Amino acid sequence: MFKRLFALALTFGMAATAPPAFAQNCAQREHVITKLQDSYSEQLVFGGLQKTRGAQSVMEVWTSEETGSYTVLVTHANGMSCIVAVGTDFFEAIPKIKVEGTPS
Repeated sequence: MFKRLFALALTFGMAATAPPAFAQNCAQREHVITKLQDSYSEQLVFGGLQKTRGAQSVMEVWTSEETGSYTVLVTHANGMSCIVAVGTDFFEAIPKIKVEGTPS
């Protein structure tokens, strides 16, 4: 039992400290944006500032209504953008409408 727990902890510890696989998916922002627009028909949907390790970066989500694809992009102050997630079947959550009145 102890060996299994130790092996599991060691495996997850190594995975947590390993360099991120998405580090290879970085380029100048202009290049990444052009690729997203031209090749995938994606447009910027929303974004915001993100504080990471004492610095600020911009996190953006790009989507395509045509294909349903999406890309999560993080841009650092030096102009480098890194793709941190991609996927398909993007959807927008529609908030429930509260009906005024007395519940039945």
